[in-house]
Amino acid sequence: KDLKSGKAKRLTRQDEHDEYYPRYSADGKRIIYTTWNDQKLGDVRIVSARGGKGKVITPEPGHYVEPSFSPDGELVTYRKFTGGYLLDPKYSVEPGLYVMDLDKGEPNKVSSSGTQPHFAGDNERLFFTERSYDSPYGATQLASVNLHGDDHRVHLYGADKVAEYRLSPDRKWVAFVHQFNTYVTPYVDNGKKVTIGPNMSSLPVTQLSDRAGEYLTWAPDSSSVGWFHGPYYFERKLEDAFDFAGGKSADELPDPLSEGLDLSFTATSDKPSGYKALVGGTVVTMRDADNTREVIEDGVVLILDNRIAAVGKRGEVDIPGDAMLIDASGKTVLPGLVDTHAHGGQGRSEIIPQQNWMQYSNLSFGVTTIHDPSNDTTEIFAASELQRAGERVAPRIYSTGTILYGAEGIGYKAQINNYDDAYFHVQRLKDSGAISVKSYNQPRRDQRQQVLWAANNQQMMVVPEGGGKFQQNLTMLVDGHTGLEHSLPIARGYDDLTQLWKATDFGYTPTFVVSYGGLMGEEYWYDRTEVWKNERLLRYVPSTRLDARAIRRPTAPDDQYNHVNVAEYAKELRDNGVSVHIGAHGQREGLAAHWEMWLMNQGGFTPWEALRGATIDGATHLGMGKDLGSIEPGKLADLMITDGDVLNDIRRSEYVTYTVINGRVYDVATMNEMGSKQKRQPFFFEGNNKAFMPQQTATEVEAKAHQYHWKHTNH
Repeated sequence: KDLKSGKAKRLTRQDEHDEYYPRYSADGKRIIYTTWNDQKLGDVRIVSARGGKGKVITPEPGHYVEPSFSPDGELVTYRKFTGGYLLDPKYSVEPGLYVMDLDKGEPNKVSSSGTQPHFAGDNERLFFTERSYDSPYGATQLASVNLHGDDHRVHLYGADKVAEYRLSPDRKWVAFVHQFNTYVTPYVDNGKKVTIGPNMSSLPVTQLSDRAGEYLTWAPDSSSVGWFHGPYYFERKLEDAFDFAGGKSADELPDPLSEGLDLSFTATSDKPSGYKALVGGTVVTMRDADNTREVIEDGVVLILDNRIAAVGKRGEVDIPGDAMLIDASGKTVLPGLVDTHAHGGQGRSEIIPQQNWMQYSNLSFGVTTIHDPSNDTTEIFAASELQRAGERVAPRIYSTGTILYGAEGIGYKAQINNYDDAYFHVQRLKDSGAISVKSYNQPRRDQRQQVLWAANNQQMMVVPEGGGKFQQNLTMLVDGHTGLEHSLPIARGYDDLTQLWKATDFGYTPTFVVSYGGLMGEEYWYDRTEVWKNERLLRYVPSTRLDARAIRRPTAPDDQYNHVNVAEYAKELRDNGVSVHIGAHGQREGLAAHWEMWLMNQGGFTPWEALRGATIDGATHLGMGKDLGSIEPGKLADLMITDGDVLNDIRRSEYVTYTVINGRVYDVATMNEMGSKQKRQPFFFEGNNKAFMPQQTATEVEAKAHQYHWKHTNH
C-alpha cells in the first residue's frame, strides 16, 4: 500500500496458495514471505518489491513462518514447525529456527526452539524469543546463538509480561511488546541477562502505542519503530521517543500513538445466485417461537441467493422453473444450529487451513453459526473474514478473541484497574473484529464493572466465565452482563434466584457437556454410546483426535451425572423467560451441539424447546435474531435438513442429510456443494484415517487448549 496515495496493489501473481508473514529487505527491493496450500504445503519465497512471481528458496515443502532478511540481505532466517492437527503432518521432521545463505541455498538449523528469529547489527548471531520456566507461569526472554547453533546466550528477560522482542538493525535499540503495548529502550549488551519492562530503572524506556501493538518492525537505518494492530500500521521515530535521540525536549515529545494508517480493504461478501427449493419436509420454523409453535407439514422453503424468499405448504409457494429442487420428504427442516460457546482451532502459528476439518465437521452436523468466547485473536478473525468472503467453507464465525484474563499468563493477562484500562482492552479486541469480550477471572467486581462500562460505550457484548463462586455469578447477573458462560456452581437454584434472574436480560449458556459439579454431560455420551464408531466423525475428524477420547472411557450410574441437575434448573429458568442456549464448547466437532440438545431433553425440555434453545434463542442472545435462528422470509438461508421426525425423537437430530449455509446447500455425506462442479479436496487424514500426530504438535495443541481454556475436566 502506497502511504501517500493510500492505494494498494497485489505484488504476487498466483491463486494456488495463501501468503503469510511478509517482510522487506533493508534496501526495500525485496520481500520475503511464506506460503501455505493444504495439498502442497508451504514454502519460503522472495518476490521483488515491484511485484512479480515469488521465487521458492526452501529446498522442500513444509510449515514455515516468521522469515526475515539479515541487514545486508545476504542471509535469511525462518521458523519451521510441525504439522498434524489442522495441517498435513508430512515434512514435519527437524522443526526449529533456520538460517540460509542465499548464494549457497542450503538451510542450516541453528536452534530446535524459539520464535521470531531475526538478525541485528551483523550476520554473526541469530536473535530470537524463547520460553523459560523459571516461574510458575513461565516467562519469555531474548536469546541468541551463533550461526552454528552454539554459544547460546540470554540477553533480556521479560518475565510473563513481554510477548515479543525486536532488536534494531544497528543493535542499539530494542522494541518490545509488554501487556499488549509497544515500548522501546536502548539496548546494551553487557554480557548479563537484563530484566526488561516499562518500569525498568537501568535504562530509559518509552511507551510508543496507545492502542495495542504487535509484529514489530524497524526502519533499515534504525531511526523508527513500526508495529501493527488489527488493520492499522503505526510508526514512530526515535527522535519523537527520547529527548536525547533528537532535538526535542522531554516536554515536546508526543504522546503514545493512538491513530495509525488503516491498511484494511473491502472484499465482497460471498453470495450465491439463483433459486433453491426444499420441498416436502416438515418445516419447524421457530418463527415467533415465544408465542407459537409453527410446524408446516409437507412444506416448502424457497431460497433466493442467500436469503429465504418464501415458506409455506406445498402448493402455496410458487417455485420458479429454474430452481434447484431438494427433496426433503420424510425429513425435518430446521434452522441451522447456533452454537453460542464453540471453541476449537482455527489455525496453527496464524496459518489458516484452506479446509478446516473441524469446521467441515461442524457444518456436517448442521451447525451454521458459532460464537467462540476464547480463541487466538489473529487466527479466529482471519478465519471469520475468509469465511465471509467465501474463501473458506465453515459456519459463520464470531468471537471475543483472546479473553480479558485477570490471572497470570505470558503476554496474556489483561490488567484492568480503571476505566481507561478497560476501554483500552475492549477497543483493541473490537479493532481486530470482536463482537464481544469475555471477562475471565477478573477478581474484583469493580474491574468487571469497568469492562461493562467500556463495552457499553463501544457497543460490545460481555460474556463472563461462569462457575467459580456463586456470589460472583450473582454480581455478574445484576451488573448487566450479556449472559453467563458455563453452569452455576450449585446443584440447583430456588425461587429467589429465579425471580431475580427473570427480571434481567441475562442469558444462560450452561455448556451441559462440560457442566460443573459432577460428571459432565460429555462423559455421559462416551459412556452410553460408541462415539468412536460415528461414521460422520470418522469422515471429518482425524482418528488421533477421536480415538484417545472416545474408546477408553469411564462409566458411572446415572445419578453420578450432574448435567441433569443443571438442565432441570435451566428448564425452570427458560419457563420463566430466561434465554437458555446450547454451547458445545468444542468438545466433539458438531456432534456435541446435538448432545447439548439431548441433555436439555434429559432435564425436561421438550424436543421443540431444545431445538428452540439451539436456534432462535442463541441467535437472539447474540443480537442476530433479525437475520438468523428461524425460517422466515428475509432471513439468511442457514438451515439443516435431518432424516426423521426430530420433534418426536430428539435423538434423530444428528442424522443431518443436507446443511444450508448462506444459501449454499451441502450434501453432508461428502460436504460437496450441490450444483457446483468444484469438489472438496481430500483431508490429509482421509482414506485410512491413520495420519500421525508429531510430538511437537501434540504438545503445542495441548498447551494451546489450556491457554484458551478449551479443556474442562470433571469437577
